[in-house]
Amino acid sequence: MRERLKEKKRIVIKIGSSSLVHKGTGMLNLHKVEALVRVLCDLRGEEKDVILVSSGAIAVGANAMGLSRKPATTSKKQALAAIGQAKLMMTYQKLFAEYNQTTAQVLMTKYTVLNDQSRKNAKNTFEELLKMGVIPVVNENDTVATDEIEKVGTFGDNDHLSAIVAALVGADLLILLSDIDGMYTDDPSRNPDAQFIPLVKEITTEYLNMGKETSASNVGTGGMAAKLDAARLATDSGADLVIGSGEQVENILAIMEGQDVGTLFLSHKKEPFQLMDYIEH
Repeated sequence: MRERLKEKKRIVIKIGSSSLVHKGTGMLNLHKVEALVRVLCDLRGEEKDVILVSSGAIAVGANAMGLSRKPATTSKKQALAAIGQAKLMMTYQKLFAEYNQTTAQVLMTKYTVLNDQSRKNAKNTFEELLKMGVIPVVNENDTVATDEIEKVGTFGDNDHLSAIVAALVGADLLILLSDIDGMYTDDPSRNPDAQFIPLVKEITTEYLNMGKETSASNVGTGGMAAKLDAARLATDSGADLVIGSGEQVENILAIMEGQDVGTLFLSHKKEPFQLMDYIEH
């Protein structure tokens, strides 16, 4: 079952804030970001379509303003997102340019998906960018949309956003990289007897009950419950999904080579699949 991952042609990769910044200082981990960019460029070199969904805007903005933690108010978080998104994208642009790879920024809100015309426009934009060989970098537009910041509404976190993007563009693989190396029977940070689950053939109620609204970092927003929700959307749309650790971004290549990295959720396309059925109005 892992072998089939080698043949995937259109891949969406989500990386969480905790995987992009230094835990102690909150500064961007440039070594890791550079390694991530190199891996994505290698995938493009194999003629694969690649889309990156990148968290980190608020964390980067907070660091730029000398804040050790994210503020409590939504307006301040939005301001930090505006600062951080520009710095984050500038870093991506510089690093992609080192490998002669063109990238593009795509900022989305829930209204992009809810509105029929906007959703069609977004899909067409992605298609044109991929045809051009561009690697789009996607994030929720926190500056004008509070859904991710407040953890309510359509997206709530970039796990959900990445699954929506995967469904929108017809991706055949979604990789979620965060501060956990896969799915367990319980939260491994709290229960030492929690068992790792390497393969999920179908997302049953039993698996959904294992999801926890927790995250081991103080910079991310999505726990395992969010990842399971994203997995349900992605697999129903026809994409396999892998939850893996973002500690080593080279895990992406290991996953693409069919190695036993992370938890693999098998796709089972729902017919007819309607993306709007998975969107909270």
